[in-house]
Amino acid sequence: MAATYQTEGRIAVQGGAALEALKERAKLWDVALEEDGSAIALCVWNSKARFVLEGDSVKVTLISPEERLLRTLQDSVTELLEGKNLAIAWDKVDEGALAPSLSLMTVASVSRRSPGYLRVRLEGDDAERFATGSLHFRILIGPRGRTPIWPRTAANGRTVWPEGADALHKPVYTTMATGKNWLEFDIFRHEGSPTSDWADSNPIGETVGLMGPGGGGCPAAAELLLFGDETAMPAISRMLAAAPGKVKAYLQVSRENLCELASDERVVSVDNLVEALECCETPETCHVWFAGHCDAAKAARTCLLARGFGKRDFTAVSYWS
Repeated sequence: MAATYQTEGRIAVQGGAALEALKERAKLWDVALEEDGSAIALCVWNSKARFVLEGDSVKVTLISPEERLLRTLQDSVTELLEGKNLAIAWDKVDEGALAPSLSLMTVASVSRRSPGYLRVRLEGDDAERFATGSLHFRILIGPRGRTPIWPRTAANGRTVWPEGADALHKPVYTTMATGKNWLEFDIFRHEGSPTSDWADSNPIGETVGLMGPGGGGCPAAAELLLFGDETAMPAISRMLAAAPGKVKAYLQVSRENLCELASDERVVSVDNLVEALECCETPETCHVWFAGHCDAAKAARTCLLARGFGKRDFTAVSYWS
């Protein structure tokens, strides 16, 4: 990996505990560690965090191809160490800057795609980067009637988020289309959704924050089986277009809300996602992607593990609860 951006830090005491903390995080994230004597390194987000034990202290080196990824990794490493009551002194912190990967954009339009879906267009200089890598982003929406307070980098490298009356609504959505300085995403309109209420409030001209991209992309499998409800349909639409091999989707979505997928022969409408999964043949070579209500996702995990699927052979995530 070419080192474009780099920063260093030092943990003055309890170096052994710091190394153990990094090993725990690697196990939690299911990421392989590079180990070389008294040095260990974790590679994530195309970046590297290297810990070298020097007596009772640890020298930390972060390397990344992008500044935003470097700062994201710095935030994550600082958070990891603070959780173990370990302090790190960085040689450089961009104190006061907007949080890593945060871009501010303006709401340009809100249009109705179907009875249940709204498409929102955002405009901003940094929009095109959300077309690369992962499918998703996190949108930050300020509280109604208040000037938004955006998360910023503190002196220790951590991101400080506004709290209380200034707390931001920060759901995750799927990038549907991008162009020069614009991005579009879809919102499923349903009762009790703060994002749906916001989109219905005519937010044209408002400033919002976007963080990402993140959350993974389309699994690279010879055969892909997709299961999702209305909240997952945008992601499934993206994967139907991007899948490198054979793909089929089971959607718990009314026909009037299927939009362009209504004529896609790879799409099957179902009344119950879990029942559809239980009745579906799942070849050993396929990857199963499932998203919906938290209870449905839990049932899907149970079903797939019982069928002998390894944890890397399926994705079962909660999109709402």
